[in-house]
Amino acid sequence: MAEVGYGEVDQSEAVLASRRWWDAEADAYQDEHGEFLGGGTDIGDFVWCPEGLREADARLLGSREDIAGRRILEIGAGAAQCSRWLAAEGARPVALDLSAGQLRHARAAAGRTVPLVQADATVLSLRDAAVDIVCSAFGAVPFVADSGALHAEVARVLRPGGRWVFSVNHPMRWCFRDDPGPEGLVVERSYFDRSAYLEIGGSGAPTYVESHRTMGDRIRELRSAGFEVLDVLEPEWPEGLTREWGQWSPLRGRLFPGTVIFVARLPGGRRQQ
Repeated sequence: MAEVGYGEVDQSEAVLASRRWWDAEADAYQDEHGEFLGGGTDIGDFVWCPEGLREADARLLGSREDIAGRRILEIGAGAAQCSRWLAAEGARPVALDLSAGQLRHARAAAGRTVPLVQADATVLSLRDAAVDIVCSAFGAVPFVADSGALHAEVARVLRPGGRWVFSVNHPMRWCFRDDPGPEGLVVERSYFDRSAYLEIGGSGAPTYVESHRTMGDRIRELRSAGFEVLDVLEPEWPEGLTREWGQWSPLRGRLFPGTVIFVARLPGGRRQQ
């Protein structure tokens, strides 16, 4: 059994841990969550978070007319449910993920309709200004050791005027126990402790890495990469949703947010409404 703790980790350790973990867990993850994320349909779906906010309703990337024909990079795409939905909307998506295991599911579902790329999100294998929009629904951002470098890479590959929209677990959740029940209402860590959550294997190396940033950290990293922050969304738990997903539950969701979505824009180019 892995030893759980908190500490410092560099990007190379995070990459190795995340690749191995997601390769090993890809089948179980898609079995458990794939249908909720749109895996049960040929065209997929674009679900931003466990609260069930869908891009079809929120339109954080823009209207159907805005995204039609646009080159969109999805980072941490998993089985490419979001990219498949974007393709059905008329966009030209590229689905990128670190894990070969996740991309195997993407390949089986997306076929040749969506190009797939295996890469570290902090070293994107695309040329400068290659895409119009970048998005990530709980992919990559929480799992890299250097999220500032990720934002800088997104800025590099994004054309002026393009959007960068991503969802992550809400920073305040870092304070609470990772439990969907009443025990998960107990504060046990400082919000200001940026130590990464680590699961350590028998070799002493991390087998799972998840990093914490405060709300201010996220905003400053985006600004440092050259982005304008257009909006910050904290989806409320919807009435009638009884499904639990890890630490997400109706109990906790009614009291405090579990997800935050950042909508940012690279200055210049055509301004999107």
